[in-house]
Amino acid sequence: MTRIPIDPDAIRALAAVLSETGLSEIEIAEKDSRIKVVRGGGPAMAATVVASAPPAPVAVAAPTVAAAPDMASHPGAVVSPMVGVAYLLPEPGAAPFVTVGQTVSAGQTLLLIEAMKTFNQIKAPKAGTVTAILVQNSSPVEYGEVLMILE
Repeated sequence: MTRIPIDPDAIRALAAVLSETGLSEIEIAEKDSRIKVVRGGGPAMAATVVASAPPAPVAVAAPTVAAAPDMASHPGAVVSPMVGVAYLLPEPGAAPFVTVGQTVSAGQTLLLIEAMKTFNQIKAPKAGTVTAILVQNSSPVEYGEVLMILE
């Protein structure tokens, strides 16, 4: 049986990157080995090291929010049109684009999503009042994720 070489410093470095960036998982591959570090729901982190194995999809249970399905079906849900990083402020130290309880007009910028080093304005699809902001500033967002609720 061949022993898989494990570099604890590399795993610690990847875990630190997860903490710094807010990502839920990260993977590096070199030749016939790869290291994948996945952050769980708690403070413990799991590391997987695979040698001489073809890349295969890994199912990871994501933390769920009980209200998320209800929010996605809400008629005023503003969903992310892309994967990226959400910014609620136009620049560090500035006032946020919108706040909960604020009335917005159709086409007003609600937030920015940075994708591939480009800042994309996410605009209000309709006029209304912001009743919930479901993302935090500088947090990663997924395609189809509910960002805000307008009523």
